Amino acid sequence: MGGVPPSPDPRRLRLALLALALGGFTIGTAEFLIMGLLPQVARGVDVTISQAGHAISAYALGVVIGAPVLAAVGARYPRRRMVLGLMAAYALFNLISALAPSYGTLVVSRFFAGLPHGAYFGIAALIAAELSPPERRGRSVSMVILGLSVANVVGVPAVTWLGQALGWRAAFVVVAALAALTVAAIVATVPTWAPAPGAGMRRELGALRRPQLWLALGVAALGGGGMFAIYSYISPILTYRAGVA
Repeated sequence: MGGVPPSPDPRRLRLALLALALGGFTIGTAEFLIMGLLPQVARGVDVTISQAGHAISAYALGVVIGAPVLAAVGARYPRRRMVLGLMAAYALFNLISALAPSYGTLVVSRFFAGLPHGAYFGIAALIAAELSPPERRGRSVSMVILGLSVANVVGVPAVTWLGQALGWRAAFVVVAALAALTVAAIVATVPTWAPAPGAGMRRELGALRRPQLWLALGVAALGGGGMFAIYSYISPILTYRAGVA
């Protein structure tokens, strides 16, 4: 029956959640990695640090555009197919970032890498909830998002160290490899099922009529914008201003 997900056994469910969490870990690692390596990236493409910061802004713009558009467009497609496509695109554009021969190519590749970011988390959370029994849905969704938290604690410091040791391009290669590994893990563990009847862009965009949604988006935009205004340049602030090695 369309729209009714299968009920995997507990072991298969845990593996599926781990595969989805690996995607969150990958995206969280890539999102912040350029911030720790911004001076190296600037030297690598022969621009100033402030110009290199536009690569961070380009990624953020991709997230803003991609999250609602891809989620709405993909509402009628099977969720498994969507997360596989999103993560495959994430692997491709991070690899292009690693190979970028110029500043312009880097900025464009970061924009396209940002497009799958928000849509992946939204769709992966829906998969986790729909595969789980009602009493475990909150825990399953939190397990997927946990990948992002682990990325901040483990993934970002690890790829920053790697980028300082082997060059910033190596860090993006690692992220692309993690994204490819996520694709393989999702193929192996996440089942597929037809989308719910009536799913589509019109129903998804209907949420925009709610003023509470716009208020929540406004609060998130102000908070996130303020945090990233500082965090984007944390590396030159610490090294050039605070004197940290």
